[in-house]
Amino acid sequence: MSKTEEDWKAKLTSEQFHILREKGTEIPFTGKLLNNKETGKYTCAGCGTELFSSETKFDSHCGWPSFFEANKNVGHREDNGYGMNRIEVFCKKCNGHLGHVFDDGPQPTGKRYCINSLALGFQKEKLKILKLIINGFIFA
Repeated sequence: MSKTEEDWKAKLTSEQFHILREKGTEIPFTGKLLNNKETGKYTCAGCGTELFSSETKFDSHCGWPSFFEANKNVGHREDNGYGMNRIEVFCKKCNGHLGHVFDDGPQPTGKRYCINSLALGFQKEKLKILKLIINGFIFA
């Protein structure tokens, strides 16, 4: 995506701009999606690209939404800032900073994608009509 800094400032809140474009971090335990338990897809707050599924979200007690798996739209790169050696994760479409990934997550991946809530959007899964056939009866 080719947006200018001014385009991003017009689209994002100042807090989102700080996180997505300046690699900032929100205060732990303050994010609106931290305790979200609804079924759906987590998207990039910058460009709307799908990044994570609610099926991979877990409570890591770290203060930020955590996932044990990301989809193909999440990129990884080395981050040696602040005297630490970490792996930054970002949206491949808009290059927005999301957070970091660590090797202390649950199985099956052992990964913990620690993501800023302000870097995410959420699309709730639409209710599906389930049909159950029992003894010739259809319940909807």
